[in-house]
Amino acid sequence: MNFFKTVVRNNTGEASRSEEARHAKRAAARRFSFSQMVFIVTMIFLFMPLLVLMYSSFNDSSSMKWSGFSFRWYQRLLTERELWRSVQNSVIVAISSALSATVIGTLGAIGINWYRFRLRNYIQTISFLPMILPEIIFGVSLSIFFAGLGIPLGLFSIYIAHTSFNIPFVFLMVTARLYEFDFSIIEAAHDLGARERQVLFKVTIPVCMPGIVSGFLTAITLSLEHFVITFFVAGPGSSTLPIFIFSAITRRGGITPVISALSVVMILGTVVLSYLLRNFLKYIAAK
Repeated sequence: MNFFKTVVRNNTGEASRSEEARHAKRAAARRFSFSQMVFIVTMIFLFMPLLVLMYSSFNDSSSMKWSGFSFRWYQRLLTERELWRSVQNSVIVAISSALSATVIGTLGAIGINWYRFRLRNYIQTISFLPMILPEIIFGVSLSIFFAGLGIPLGLFSIYIAHTSFNIPFVFLMVTARLYEFDFSIIEAAHDLGARERQVLFKVTIPVCMPGIVSGFLTAITLSLEHFVITFFVAGPGSSTLPIFIFSAITRRGGITPVISALSVVMILGTVVLSYLLRNFLKYIAAK
């Protein structure tokens, strides 16, 4: 009897070892699969320009030939008054237009999802037109609109243009949050004697806060990187950062190391802010 147990145990051990060997061969074969090669090539394609920017910003020479490690271009970055004026304009327009778009988009999303009225579906469809139209058409139409009303081109016209473009994005994100909303909470609040304003500020808006914050951050990001629309509605002395970078490239015939240094600073700032805001959004969603 012991002999048969020993034989069965040995056969079972050999079978398990052979099965492990087959799994190891399969894992080795999958290690360099086609999908992984495509992933590696895609990552190289996406991050190679960033590495080139870092290389150029830390190179002591203005050419692509390496001549030594240096913070020369970062020091020069601090002395570019025109650049920092454009950064200031971009920040002012981004924050103000994002706040306005967030308020309008949030109230519009709540109103359309909360109330039932005629032309509701048409208004909901029209609100997405700025997202569908090409930016050049949107920018040209706004330029003609400002010229027809006699509104001078400047920071105010850029603010109006960015707010108009960002409203649909906030509207979409808040609407997506409202689709998951349990409207029985509102009925319970009314049964307890809450008024419309109390329900709005103490029930609806707190529940929609993750979508509102996401829409606000998206609006800031879109405003900071807008070039086409800003190009058509900007006036003298109202240059934003994308306009400044475009002008610097066209004047000097290419990307200068100062622009590369600025790009590296913006990338690092974006990574840090994304990490902080990611934890902040998790905190809001958990509340």
